[in-house]
Amino acid sequence: MEPRTDNDAVAEADASEAELDGDAATAEAGALLEADLNRLTGERDQMRALAQQVQADFENYKKQMLRRQTEHLERATEGLVEQLLPVLDSFELALGALVDADDNVRKGVELVFAELLGVLEKAGVERIDAAGKPFDPTEHEAVMQEDGDGEPVVSEILRTGYRLKGRVLRPAMVKVTR
Repeated sequence: MEPRTDNDAVAEADASEAELDGDAATAEAGALLEADLNRLTGERDQMRALAQQVQADFENYKKQMLRRQTEHLERATEGLVEQLLPVLDSFELALGALVDADDNVRKGVELVFAELLGVLEKAGVERIDAAGKPFDPTEHEAVMQEDGDGEPVVSEILRTGYRLKGRVLRPAMVKVTR
């Protein structure tokens, strides 16, 4: 082994000091990197939350627009059906008046009436069946009354009532027996 000189000791001290300075610099760089990583992670989490919120808002918007379009279409359908109700009334009157008419004429009118009802049924229109049923003011409009026993019952239909998709479009005009 060779004797140790002061130069060797100084070199060793410089090396140790450089090593300590390197460790401190590495530690400081590591701390900066960790701080940057934490900051970027936080920003990423904020952006992810924002993207999820925007996506949820968009989904809600799509549902709202679909609901509005459906309501608009239903209102348009309701308006058309309301305009066709007098036509149905006229058909019923015509059928009643054709009792003495030629059999072919009556069958032709019945066929057209049935086709019109079929189209309206596909759109969600249904007739209110009132004859012999207990009087219900939400579905029946009593315009005549006769004495009877017990609870009020519909004895005669003067004008047919209609529902559109379960909601009363026009109540049946009826005669009630009380």
